[in-house]
Amino acid sequence: MPRENRKRGKKNKKRPDEEGGYPESQQPVPVPVLEPESTGEPSWIRSAPDQVPEINPEAPFGYVDADVKAYFRTVDGQIRDWQEAQHEDAGLDEDIDPNEQRRLFFVAALTEMGGKEKQLATDPDCSVILERMAYSMDDFVRRVFLDSLVGSYELLVRHRFASHVCQTLFTVAKDTVSRETRGIFPTVPESSEHGELRTLTQLVLDVSEEILPTFSSLIMDPFASHVIRALLLLLSPNLSSSDENAQTALRSKKSAAWKARQGPMKSVFTDEKGKGKEVPLKSTPPEFRELARRFVEILRADLGENEVRALAANKVACPGLQMLLEVEADHGMADEPGSLMDRVTVGIISACRDNPDAELEPSDYLNTLLRDPTSSHLLETIVMRSPEKAFGVLWSTYFKGKLGRLANHPVANFVLAKAMERVTAKQLSEACVELEDSWGKMIRASRTGVLRAVIDRSTVLSASEQNIAEAVYSAFDLVSEEDHNLLVPCVLHLLPLKEYKAAVVASSAPKAQPEHPRKHGQQGASNGGLEQKVQGAILLQALLRLPDPHNQIVLTSLASLSIEERIKIAHNANGSRVYDVLLESPTVPSKSKRQFVMDFIGHYHLLVDNRIGSRVGDRCWSYADTYLKEKIARSLFSHEQFLAGSYYGKFFARNLNLYLLQRRPDEWKTMQADRKRLQDQANKPAPPLTPAAVTTTTSPTLESQPRSAKRKRHTQPEDEIDAVFNATLGKRIKKAALGDAAPIPPPKPEEKRPKKEPRMKDELQDGLGDIRAADAASIPLSKPEEKRPKKEPRTKDELQDVLGAIRAAPKDEKARRKRGRGGR
Repeated sequence: MPRENRKRGKKNKKRPDEEGGYPESQQPVPVPVLEPESTGEPSWIRSAPDQVPEINPEAPFGYVDADVKAYFRTVDGQIRDWQEAQHEDAGLDEDIDPNEQRRLFFVAALTEMGGKEKQLATDPDCSVILERMAYSMDDFVRRVFLDSLVGSYELLVRHRFASHVCQTLFTVAKDTVSRETRGIFPTVPESSEHGELRTLTQLVLDVSEEILPTFSSLIMDPFASHVIRALLLLLSPNLSSSDENAQTALRSKKSAAWKARQGPMKSVFTDEKGKGKEVPLKSTPPEFRELARRFVEILRADLGENEVRALAANKVACPGLQMLLEVEADHGMADEPGSLMDRVTVGIISACRDNPDAELEPSDYLNTLLRDPTSSHLLETIVMRSPEKAFGVLWSTYFKGKLGRLANHPVANFVLAKAMERVTAKQLSEACVELEDSWGKMIRASRTGVLRAVIDRSTVLSASEQNIAEAVYSAFDLVSEEDHNLLVPCVLHLLPLKEYKAAVVASSAPKAQPEHPRKHGQQGASNGGLEQKVQGAILLQALLRLPDPHNQIVLTSLASLSIEERIKIAHNANGSRVYDVLLESPTVPSKSKRQFVMDFIGHYHLLVDNRIGSRVGDRCWSYADTYLKEKIARSLFSHEQFLAGSYYGKFFARNLNLYLLQRRPDEWKTMQADRKRLQDQANKPAPPLTPAAVTTTTSPTLESQPRSAKRKRHTQPEDEIDAVFNATLGKRIKKAALGDAAPIPPPKPEEKRPKKEPRMKDELQDGLGDIRAADAASIPLSKPEEKRPKKEPRTKDELQDVLGAIRAAPKDEKARRKRGRGGR
């Protein structure tokens, strides 16, 4: 048998047709053959079947070519390198524009992008690259990019990857819209091929009109909901979510963590470094405000009462509904029957309009919102933005009489803290009485939000201050006057008195060496639980903002602590913030602030010998007046060597300029007084200036504060004596040792120090005598630009005296530096 006719398997196996055919149940069904209809054409012509092209949901506009994707990966790598190395651009040659090469590179990338915007936006790899490029686009390119996507936004905002591109475009569009509102437009090249390019303001309006018909479904879409929130922030920049927590409002924790792993998202052009710190947009075109109102009206019309309440329990739709409630309140629409807030609050708005004195039955729906981790954020917005009458009904129905349970609930305590920010003086007093037995439980559960809100509200209303002090003492079990002195450490560590004392004893007791070494990161019990908490520091800051007689509970407790304990607090990142508020709060008496600064005299060298403590030392130095600064500086004469050897203390010592104080005290006092005056003027809020006024005001300041000592050294005129010094000593003269009368910044750490040269005791004495003689003659050393009278020829001995003084100036500093290197 030929090989092509052979069959695999057993040779004696019979086929079904030999055994009698297929069973009746498995008889093959004959397929009817459809004869082609006669169309009058030849028989060999067959028409193709009707096929509807299927849209791939992952790539609705097609896949990106592999070569194009590889090119944009290269673009992404280059942009990342530029973003991470922006701080190195300062050392480049000033004659070369660092942005020129980047602009050319960016133009080439944008040219390659032309016509492929939709495919790139829906690609999982290239969508992130487009987000990174959006931050570096100028106004014209942003308009072109948004215009290229018009007509497909309904599909793009529902896409898994393109939705993030749309969100980023709406986020960065606020700067362009702000400039267009002020009448600043980029130059648009004339082109008859592409037609007229719309402004970004008009493009945002057109995009909103495109998604308005499906807005009710988009707000519940898992990918489109965050785009809707970004659009609402652009249309209504006055929302509370447009502050620093805008990313939290737009992104979930998972999404924010993923975005953080993608590296910095900022412009690559060096002239836009401060763009991320601009003031948020507060003025928008009037069309934006009307469009935001239309979003609220469409949701009212499309959804019923139960459907709106269902949005509050939906994890995807709840943040969007929260923003819509704020938009509704901004437009004054919340106090209308049938509003979104009226539907969520189960008719409280309508009941207040019909019968303001009526008592309502508590709703199980709102009680559920109060304790739900997702919906409680929505209830916080309702509590803060509801009308005054509606808030009164909410307080009496859902909060009053239940404060103790709500304050200790893990979720409801946040809603109660927000409600405390709106209570009246009478309601605050009643709340303090009701919570008398609950303060201690809140502290033991580390839930301090309600107590902090009560203190802040008391500060605003100037009411119930005495109740606040009693509440704090009760929360930490401080009964006697002796116990009151331990208020600051107890609050800072967030421990009641007995637990704090037990923790102090446990931390001071000698610890036995553990048999098994502790794993990396397990240091929680190493200090016996004495860890300064953020919540405790915030409580102390709130207490320091109380009016004068009532914030003394913190000041008295702080003054009773030993200087070692106060320095320990200053060396902690949380505790140091308490000292900041103490020096900044207008309610703290100046006498107490001055005493606080003076208490550290004699211990400033220990205070500033720390990364955090050096910042506290700078704050104290900045607050002190000239007389107090002199006392601080003179107390550090004996610790000059210690400060010079301290990694952080040496920067504090440079602000003191101890060398000048020792030799010319009057000139040092004048310099400190001028610095204090300039500092006070800078702290005063200045009115907005016109461009001409800015130029006139800032030019003297720039001249008086040169950028670097090296540049200043070349700009000062040089006389014949300086020429002799430079010829003899070269670059080794330490001019900063002489000081200047004008307030100048201290020398930078990287400034080169003069080399050590052999010197003699007689030369040092001669140099000091020459400097004293210069002081007696009142030689204006700090004003090199003034023309000096012709000097009589000096003798060789006089020149030797001056040279000896200059050589002796950096003696101690160089010796310390060499000893430090040898110690390492």
